[in-house]
Amino acid sequence: MKKALALLVAFVLLPLALRALEQDFYISFASRVMIYALAATSLNFVLGYGGMISFGHAAFVGTGAYAAAILFAEGVASAWLAWPAAIVLAALAAALIGAVSLRTRGVYFIMITLAFAQMMFYLVNSLKMYGGDEGLTAVRRPEAWPLDLGDEVAFYYVALALLAVLLFALHRVSRARFGRALDAIRQNEARAEAIGFPVYRYRLACFVIAGAVAGLAGALLAAHGKYVNPGVLHWTQSGTLLIMVILGGVGSLWGGALGAAVLLSLEHFIADYPVPWLAALAPNYTQHAALAVGAVLLAVVLLAPRGIAGLLARPPRA
Repeated sequence: MKKALALLVAFVLLPLALRALEQDFYISFASRVMIYALAATSLNFVLGYGGMISFGHAAFVGTGAYAAAILFAEGVASAWLAWPAAIVLAALAAALIGAVSLRTRGVYFIMITLAFAQMMFYLVNSLKMYGGDEGLTAVRRPEAWPLDLGDEVAFYYVALALLAVLLFALHRVSRARFGRALDAIRQNEARAEAIGFPVYRYRLACFVIAGAVAGLAGALLAAHGKYVNPGVLHWTQSGTLLIMVILGGVGSLWGGALGAAVLLSLEHFIADYPVPWLAALAPNYTQHAALAVGAVLLAVVLLAPRGIAGLLARPPRA
């Protein structure tokens, strides 16, 4: 707990230090990391706690993003109205998709979640009145009285607060009856069902909760960038979230957040800070950041199967 509080204090002070150094770009970048940490943590709840490999999680992020963006375009300027609406719509989408997909297992579950996500991707692509494949642009961020979301520091603190609340809630849930039941189902579904656990209902509840949180992340993403396009629902975005979870540590409380921070930082520094000797060997290597990400992911899977969180939690050798 003391380490978590110390980390929270450090993150509270971070934007103040960056502003003093006139590094507002990195305040905005840190906010983006927080948003993706929310989305990745919600997927980690499904994968690490519920034992369900969903390849359509971006559908819920996209639902939240488009719900908030469309409401803003239609004149709903308040984030306190648009964001709850985004959460509810994403939860409903998760309930509908989960009701069908959770009746299957294994690769069939993966393919059904992927299929639903792609259906929603093409649906949004067809919404010409809301930009179609070009997306939807806002001239400013939504209002959130008494906060000024147009200020990067204020937006950062909102994202940080929401992530902190999510991590605390996940910590509590994992130790509650619901969390212990999910763990039992993940370890041995047949045994859990035999002793009376309503497996389908528990898994559906887990899926819907994760979808709702992903919807909130999507609403924040749309507000942060003042732009949303159908790409946010594409299956490759689900893959990105899955990579974040694997990098950080499947089933770890901090896994999603760590994975988001590492992946986004890696992509940023490869693209913006070229290594001289690598640039001399391959002048265009910064355009292929995915290769470096793949190498790092391979190293983590081989050397640290429990992810970065597991590596950090490993006790020192005597």
